Amino acid sequence: MIHIDQVHKTFQTRAAGSTFKRGAKQQVKAVQGISVKATDGRITGLLGPNGAGKTTTLRMLGGLFAPDAGSIQVDGLPVGQAALARMGILSDAHGLYPRLSARENIVYFGRLQGMTREAAEQRAELLADMLDLKKLMDRRTDGFSQGERMKTSLARALVHDPANIVLDEPTNGLDVLATRSLRESLRFLRSAEGGGKCIVFSTHIMQEVEQLCDHVIIVAAGRSVAEGTVPELLAAAGEQRFEDAFVKLAFSAEAKQGEQA
Repeated sequence: MIHIDQVHKTFQTRAAGSTFKRGAKQQVKAVQGISVKATDGRITGLLGPNGAGKTTTLRMLGGLFAPDAGSIQVDGLPVGQAALARMGILSDAHGLYPRLSARENIVYFGRLQGMTREAAEQRAELLADMLDLKKLMDRRTDGFSQGERMKTSLARALVHDPANIVLDEPTNGLDVLATRSLRESLRFLRSAEGGGKCIVFSTHIMQEVEQLCDHVIIVAAGRSVAEGTVPELLAAAGEQRFEDAFVKLAFSAEAKQGEQA
């Protein structure tokens, strides 16, 4: 389970045209109260427009920096080494080592997670079957397509069999077949047969949410503004199309925030 409770994050940036040593500083309130409760055996979607605070929130979850306020727990543990070991994180920057094969990338990250080489290699074979990676395993990742890189990166994130999986816009740049393959893999991982994983899926694509997510949290202007199943959000917005419901729920909240500011 992943529980993010009312996190806030403000960054200091320099005004346009200012130099490194001089110039006015500006505050960017990237996150102003986002909450996420993602349970096991469920795909929880974090849905919002670009700049809504999704990636910043997930970077705090991944321990890259601490929130200014609020709390984050993974299976009851505050973010730290023990909590991070219970997560598999697939960010928007896949960062594969190009001179290593897919197998070597996966096994290497397993070793970083404290696995023995034998255990990491066995797990890599299992993931190759699950993610349809068999033909790619012994190829260097340099020159992989976006879909091939995504599959390898997902296998690398799952090598230590984490209870919680975090994906930040993983379908960006993928073709239809690669996207369908990712959906099937995530549905399997959510199922009891696949381990009943807790999956957090960040996206701005309506179709992905409708087809994949069991529970959806809409974020806008750095805040959580609505949550529920897709049918519940449709009912709350009084709309029949999910895109229309999203626009009403997300952008009306942005407008209200602008008025308050």
